Amino acid sequence: MKVFGVTGWKNNGKTTLVAKLVAEITSRGFTVSTVKRTHHSVDLDTPGTDTFKHRQSGANEVMLASDARYAILKELSEPPSLAHMISRLSPVDLVLVEGFKSESHDKIECHRKGGERPLICESNTSVVAVATDAPIDAPVPLLAIDDIVDIADFVLAKVGLEKGMEK
Repeated sequence: MKVFGVTGWKNNGKTTLVAKLVAEITSRGFTVSTVKRTHHSVDLDTPGTDTFKHRQSGANEVMLASDARYAILKELSEPPSLAHMISRLSPVDLVLVEGFKSESHDKIECHRKGGERPLICESNTSVVAVATDAPIDAPVPLLAIDDIVDIADFVLAKVGLEKGMEK
């Protein structure tokens, strides 16, 4: 599976860009999955539910399944690596990773006008372009943050899933 990332500081458009890239790239016939990094504590379970009771009683993994989707809740003793998380996904053409600034995979940095934080690409060589709505000086190519077709073309070329290779 090919892996490409979208990174940037908070409120600079990462999630919006990832969602638009998923829609654009899947419309071209490629399969896409995503991994989203959060620094918040996440619990998709609710005290009192059956799955909560399963976990509380000691289950290592609990699968909650419906006719439309399923979720696996796994208890962890330490944070998993990005490689481990990706290995748990079903095979697809492309995995888009949101966040994970310090990981080594290629990524686009999102930068919005008025951003006060320094550009990540100044100190991180895994950032290969900046998607922005501001006239900035950067050591990597600049892409218009609202030109999703151009950004998708850039991503697909970077990972080797170029035009003409659609399924």
